[in-house]
Amino acid sequence: MPQADTKTRILDAAEKLFARDGFHNTSMRGITGLARVNLAAVNYHFGSKDALLLAVIERRIVPLNQIRQEKLQTVLEKAQAAGQPPSARQLLQAFIEPTLAFRSSGPGAEDFIALIGRALSEPDETVRACFIQQVLPIFKLLFAGLHQALPELSDQILLTRLQFTMGAMSHMMCASTRPVLHLPGFPEPLQETEMVAELISFVCSGLEAPC
Repeated sequence: MPQADTKTRILDAAEKLFARDGFHNTSMRGITGLARVNLAAVNYHFGSKDALLLAVIERRIVPLNQIRQEKLQTVLEKAQAAGQPPSARQLLQAFIEPTLAFRSSGPGAEDFIALIGRALSEPDETVRACFIQQVLPIFKLLFAGLHQALPELSDQILLTRLQFTMGAMSHMMCASTRPVLHLPGFPEPLQETEMVAELISFVCSGLEAPC
């Protein structure tokens, strides 16, 4: 079995089991069984269960962060060239649209979303701390850009509203793994692209609301 294929099998298996059973409830035996490899292969490629978790998260987050950083930098550079503050809405689009597009990025995306959903809602810090470590730099870039766009907001208020924004986005991410909720007697839900646009409008209005 080629090394690259072995490593991918291990990552795929770990991602699926971490998402389904949780990090601490997933055994190395379960991972090796699903990946059809032996424990020596896991140790060779990753060394430990914690290192395997980091690799699972980095595999998805690093490419996504690169896209988000490029889009955020483009908004910031254009605003600087025009001699004006960046647009809060454009900054949110640069961050939110690639994040939501990740849902259809390929096999395993649903498992990864479920994994992060568990990490953000369960009391254990292991996965959450690893995830936050990976997203913190891009979050800082977004926060700094929004601080330029909305200088009238204190850092504390801006951070609070941005946390509300992340919560709304996370809800939409996690809801994507389940059928769209349709309440009897209410209108049909919006189509996907319309929902993304409405989410951006909604959170932008909240961010820009006067104190």
